[in-house]
Amino acid sequence: MKHTILIVDDEENIRFSLKGGLEDEGYNTILAGSGEEALKLVEKQDVDLILLDIWMPGRDGLQILEELKNNGSTVPVIIMTGHGSIDNAVRATRLGALDFIEKPLDLNKIIITLNNTLLLKALEEENALLRKKTEKDDEMIGNSPAIRKLKEQIDMAAPSDAWVLILGENGTGKELVARRLHKKSAREKGPFVEVNCAAIPEELIESELFGHEKGAFTGATERKRGKFDLAHYGTLFLDEIGDMSMPTQAKILRIPQEQRFERVRGSQTIQVNVRVLTATNKDLEKEIGEGRFRQDLYYRLNVIPINVPRLIERKEDIPELAEHFLKLFSPLKGGMKKNITDGAIKKLMQHDWPGNVRELKNIIERLVIMTPGDTITADDILPLGTRSSSEIDKLLSFEQLKDARAEFEKIFIENKLRQCGFNISKTADVIGVERSNLHRKIKGLGIDVG
Repeated sequence: MKHTILIVDDEENIRFSLKGGLEDEGYNTILAGSGEEALKLVEKQDVDLILLDIWMPGRDGLQILEELKNNGSTVPVIIMTGHGSIDNAVRATRLGALDFIEKPLDLNKIIITLNNTLLLKALEEENALLRKKTEKDDEMIGNSPAIRKLKEQIDMAAPSDAWVLILGENGTGKELVARRLHKKSAREKGPFVEVNCAAIPEELIESELFGHEKGAFTGATERKRGKFDLAHYGTLFLDEIGDMSMPTQAKILRIPQEQRFERVRGSQTIQVNVRVLTATNKDLEKEIGEGRFRQDLYYRLNVIPINVPRLIERKEDIPELAEHFLKLFSPLKGGMKKNITDGAIKKLMQHDWPGNVRELKNIIERLVIMTPGDTITADDILPLGTRSSSEIDKLLSFEQLKDARAEFEKIFIENKLRQCGFNISKTADVIGVERSNLHRKIKGLGIDVG
């Protein structure tokens, strides 16, 4: 698709010279001999970029640029002038021009500048689409009394800078709550930095949170900024805070009041402005009683507690959630959304969902991939929590032992996660492995735990 360039210059020979050169390069062109004519054309026609002369009778290019921006135009503008100066360049940039070209014009330079500017515009539009998609993926689906109450709590808590402790079982959507708190806060345009405290080995978590200096430990070949530093003027989300070691808890304790810290083996004090959100599936008061969590840190974190309901407490949301996940996973089967019958929904409603929304999401993904027709019926839904014999057949089809072992590990761990309601700590205890090792297995085997 050809890009359309609006050329604005009071000199006719320049307009037609640029027109010929740009059309030879595959661009469409529109010509305007004054700023006023250009404004009218922008209102009537779609334009991808404006080449705007700065010195023209009547209103000059900078005045036209300012009016374009005041009118809400997002069309990129490149200023042209035969009277180049630093002052003009600075003014044009402040008014929103993306580049500045001096006359006499060099067509090769103009082509390069146009290509770079249009590429930048395309990247910005792509990023905007990705942001919208991310916002849609992060949407809290449902209209049950439980979910409405949760949204109301988030909306009340979000505008403040108070620390929030998000409580709930695995798979309930604690991360979605954290993201919604961030998006509805004054820090929305700042970074949202997430840390899974349980997935980081104890000996490295201080480095992850606070950063380290070069040579702080074996393998520290350069200075590294920590998550608190990266979240400056934004939000830091500490997931699974209940799994943090006691020494690290002591270090975090002073952050709420002082908002400063030192990197590992560092002497410089770093000042930050960070709002901290935390989440856990553990009973922290019980952890305090058993000596695994600091009471003083608990009181700091628990300024605003928010409880995320289990799916069994909001079963009326299952039909809407199922439809949402069907749309989400449609690209896996060519983009056509599958239908689901009332009988299938009824069968989903009868399950207790120990794995909560995450378990429902995994089931819908499996149904989208494995159901041959366009409609998912009750018969397509195996007894929930069981495996089909075809998966056993798949194990026996491997030629190499290592491939069969990896597939068995994946099936085994997925099954145990499901039995434990996707509680990773509980699953690690049940199968007799360290929690950090289980996290590495889950990541290495590509198991989706939300």
